[in-house]
Amino acid sequence: MPTVDNGGCELYYETEGSGPTVAFVGDVGAGAWLWGWQHGAVAGPYEALTWDLRGTGRSDAPDGPYDVRTLAGDLEAVLADAGVADVHLVGAGLGGMVALAHAHRYNRAESLALIGTAADGSEVTDRLDDLRADPEDRGALAGSLSAAFAADLDEHPDVRDRIVSWRSEDDAGLEGWDAQAAAMRGFEAPPLYEVTDPALVLHGVDDVVVPAEAGEQLAEDLPRGEYRAVEGGHWCLVETSDAVSDALVGWLDEQSDGNGG
Repeated sequence: MPTVDNGGCELYYETEGSGPTVAFVGDVGAGAWLWGWQHGAVAGPYEALTWDLRGTGRSDAPDGPYDVRTLAGDLEAVLADAGVADVHLVGAGLGGMVALAHAHRYNRAESLALIGTAADGSEVTDRLDDLRADPEDRGALAGSLSAAFAADLDEHPDVRDRIVSWRSEDDAGLEGWDAQAAAMRGFEAPPLYEVTDPALVLHGVDDVVVPAEAGEQLAEDLPRGEYRAVEGGHWCLVETSDAVSDALVGWLDEQSDGNGG
């Protein structure tokens, strides 16, 4: 499986499909499982690229705290190693911040899709801490999901248990989680008027980690931002996966057509 070294940190990534590249950037602590639904929707007509942020899964976990600029540099190393010239960036939570920083600093982004994202770490509530759980503690993983979803997953034990299994296999350990959370809380967006790529901002109406108002403001401040509310909480991309996937694929098709893709 492909890896790339960025300043001594080995980063793991995977690609599937062919066509314009869509790179997914995950939330605090979350493994690539988080993108399972959207990955399946885009892989084929697009090349879907997923990677483990430093601190997560199969990538190295150097001591933290981390910052978004470093994570954006990691993303650039992955894209360069994968031979990607132009990319559609899709980020959730922390990953949306990384996508914003990357689009501002580098010249690869064709479009942005930002899910549950704020332009400033001060918008992130204390409920982020409720997502923190040791991957070896299945009870803690199950309890932490109350911050991620609007629905009570205890009423859907089969779904809850599948997510817990994925998290136990792929998510960051506590030190990696803390290092990434520091990056999310410490984020200050670059001047948003300089991020001129088309940007779709999707936000769960019941997000308790990053309030929906922060997403609305982000879309308003981006020169080519478009806001769409969806049902669900912070991980609406899982909770209402069909709605998010449909919106994402429609958006990508519009951007690819507009760019001759």
